[in-house]
Amino acid sequence: MKIALVQVASPDSESPAHRLERVRETVAGIDQDVDLIVLPELWRVGFNHFDRYDSDAESLHGPTVQVFAALASERKCLIHIGSIVQRGDATLRNTSILLDATGQIVHHYSKVHVFGYQSRETQLLSPGNQLYSSATPHGVVAATTCYDLRFPGMWTELVRAAAEIVIVPAAWPAARREHWQLLTAARALDNQLFVIACNATGTHGGVELAGHSRIVDPWGRVVVEADDREGVTIAEIDPALVYRTRAEFPVLADRLDDYTALNKRKTLV
Repeated sequence: MKIALVQVASPDSESPAHRLERVRETVAGIDQDVDLIVLPELWRVGFNHFDRYDSDAESLHGPTVQVFAALASERKCLIHIGSIVQRGDATLRNTSILLDATGQIVHHYSKVHVFGYQSRETQLLSPGNQLYSSATPHGVVAATTCYDLRFPGMWTELVRAAAEIVIVPAAWPAARREHWQLLTAARALDNQLFVIACNATGTHGGVELAGHSRIVDPWGRVVVEADDREGVTIAEIDPALVYRTRAEFPVLADRLDDYTALNKRKTLV
């Protein structure tokens, strides 16, 4: 399975419409046949451009999906478009979307853990309330977004839903780059799956993004890692490594379904 990670910057001076066209050209210009293309979190509006969330929100059939649905069909590959600010009936959500090789939506996932630390995401966006995993020609693919990396219980549920590959679009800051590298490796290792993590880069809204998009295998080994510049990083993985890893070292079989019964905490008076 050949994968292209597309790191995108969202500079303050660039309009979302221009960025959509620029990134379309980048994806269309990938000069190798790939099976999956992955983009970062909220790259079209820019995660830290909070004042633009409402004006640049779109539907699941809006301009971003339309552009990349056409590209998926042309290239005959899966495209994870990163995420958009999705306008619902009365809410805005941070929603990621996976398209199949015909341009149809495989699944869409609204970020469950919206981010509040030095961020207005919690004020502006409603959290999602469902997890998704979907069968593809390359295995069962599940969805998370950025801050979700910090919540291992969520990942346990994705494994229960048969996830073998988890895609993580992100707008992770450079100030916590080490956390990004540690958590992507830890989630791959402790769940014995592939983590395909595509991060934003550049500076916008006064925040420098980390870049360093990466793929980590089920043993926690880094298959490939980008630097902090815009660009496309391509690597190949063998999805069957998930089965081999879980068979060779069956740690998941030793997990308990519920650890709360073990908690015998006492209160001191």
